[in-house]
Amino acid sequence: MGFALEHAPDSLIGFGLGGPEIGVPRPQFKPHFSRARAAGLHAVPHAGETTGPETVWSALRDLGAERIGHGTTAAQDPDLLAHLAAEQVPLEVCPSSNIATRAVGSLAEHPITTFRDAGVVVTVNSDDPPMFNTSLNREYAIAADLLGLDEAGVADLARAAVRVSFLDDAGKRRLTNEIDAYAEQPVH
Repeated sequence: MGFALEHAPDSLIGFGLGGPEIGVPRPQFKPHFSRARAAGLHAVPHAGETTGPETVWSALRDLGAERIGHGTTAAQDPDLLAHLAAEQVPLEVCPSSNIATRAVGSLAEHPITTFRDAGVVVTVNSDDPPMFNTSLNREYAIAADLLGLDEAGVADLARAAVRVSFLDDAGKRRLTNEIDAYAEQPVH
């Protein structure tokens, strides 16, 4: 953590946590996340992909998570879903990665619809494209299929991701305008 703060590029905006979840309790990282947040970084850990919803709760409570990487098992806890929705804590959804890591058994079992129906903000992400043989476009196509979205629905999903990003207001307006301009084109 010290190295990251002492040698941080100007573009550093968040502090995350990835890797194995099983046997790696989130509270042990609390001092590092506290230091990162004190330095103005956003807390963006992965949680609840291969462990239960208690890991997501721990990331929220112990690490001050502002968004959650994956969070697939949050679908098992109605109270957690309600909390994520009420607090507008986004879940960074990566369907191909979740299949590859066996966090979910199949795309048909992916909880993205449960998240949407509970009012949880989801952002579509590619996780590690080379490792999971995917791209952001492919992940949006998968999400559109799972959620039954047309092009307007996909544009709304993209707008939501911009809205909950850590980008400044001018950048958010610029990206939203790009999405709007693309969505207004007659044929894609």
